[in-house]
Amino acid sequence: MEKKIENLGNISGKVLLFGGVYSNLQALEALIQIAESENIPPEKCICTGDIVGYCAQPEETVQLFKIWGAKSITGNVEIQLSEGAENCGCDFKKGSRCDGFSQQWYPYAQSLLSNSSIEFIKTLPNHITFKYAGKQVMVVHGAYSNTSEFIFKSTPWNIKASNFSINSNNFDVIIGGHCGLPFHDFQNDKLWLNPGVIGMPANDGNPSVWYAILDDAIGKLEYKHLNLNYNYSLTNKLMQNEILPKAYARTIVTGIWDNTEILPPVESGLQGFGIKL
Repeated sequence: MEKKIENLGNISGKVLLFGGVYSNLQALEALIQIAESENIPPEKCICTGDIVGYCAQPEETVQLFKIWGAKSITGNVEIQLSEGAENCGCDFKKGSRCDGFSQQWYPYAQSLLSNSSIEFIKTLPNHITFKYAGKQVMVVHGAYSNTSEFIFKSTPWNIKASNFSINSNNFDVIIGGHCGLPFHDFQNDKLWLNPGVIGMPANDGNPSVWYAILDDAIGKLEYKHLNLNYNYSLTNKLMQNEILPKAYARTIVTGIWDNTEILPPVESGLQGFGIKL
């Protein structure tokens, strides 16, 4: 299927980057307040996908995102929902705990989304491109060729490198998502930047979540990883509905993932030790 790519042209000023809202309405509300306090307009707030996910309010989250007017690409969850698929397409190992949990939260989210929300999800592009501080930037979910591919800080650079040259286009910066952990990797004058996700903690033992801001105030591209504090207690309470996985509700409060099945050894070994950026 041909990819839909939205080009935003030349952007200047601060740009807010985030991923994985995961149906976490409280985190999205807090992020919108950050954008407003930083005077960043919605059209310069960009999500790496998976607006829908593990938490309790998928419909409210999609509708608030739509009203806000921020930009987003499709995550694997949006692709599956728009096609009416029966699973989240997260590429979890069959029979794993994550796979089992997805059989709880995905049908729950799917059952609550209105036709209006599904139609909005169908309008989202596969990728977003723009020029910023003289750099060509592309937003992907997992990787360009595989939406569900997990790319981490420790992922070998040669795997990342293939994403910078696409269809005769050469990119300087890739904004990635999907893996749930914030990181940056700069090699060969190329930058892979994952702002993290706001819907779930980053397995760092802290209930706060992560986003990033681009800034060109000094005439070159700069970026900063930032923590987002929000009403995680309410999110946790709403998730305790006898349908969603209790393990994910605990993670909202503890900041520790139930398991590290998707993580490479390096990232798995850092569980609970905080994020090193």
